[in-house]
Amino acid sequence: MGVPNEGESVQIHSYKHNGHIHRVWDETTVLKGTQNLVIGGNDRTIVTESDGRTWITREPAICYFHSQHWFNVIGMIREDGVYYYCNLSSPFIYDDEALKYIDYDLDIKVFPDMTFNLLDEDEYERHRQEMQYPEVIDTILKFNVEKLIRWIRQRKGPFAPDFIDIWYERYLTYRR
Repeated sequence: MGVPNEGESVQIHSYKHNGHIHRVWDETTVLKGTQNLVIGGNDRTIVTESDGRTWITREPAICYFHSQHWFNVIGMIREDGVYYYCNLSSPFIYDDEALKYIDYDLDIKVFPDMTFNLLDEDEYERHRQEMQYPEVIDTILKFNVEKLIRWIRQRKGPFAPDFIDIWYERYLTYRR
């Protein structure tokens, strides 16, 4: 597995368990890239859905991917604060084409006051049966939902008070 270079623009590819593409983010600037961690930033990037529809993100975002955790976190910077969208997913891999992960449906939306909602449990259950997620995946994902909730409550990792601000400032240096 390669490592993306700081300052490089990469695509992000999200897949489903059955191997089908789910969503592609056209460009994200790598702010930190190691074997274990990729932090990226983007703003008004084109997103392509599996059915070919496209849309453009509305606000700057800082993305957190880790090779040891079954989730990734997107911090969206809005006028009234940072909103986080957390995807329960496989750990990322990076090849010369893109940063890639498998999206496992469950999401946690976190508000600026650090309250949160677990989303898409019905979609997860439907896809778990349709795509026959192995029992071990189900166990790993449920464990990682609890880990993510602990991180949110403890303000750990990407939820730390200055995390998004620090990385957004770094992102702005690449846009000038």
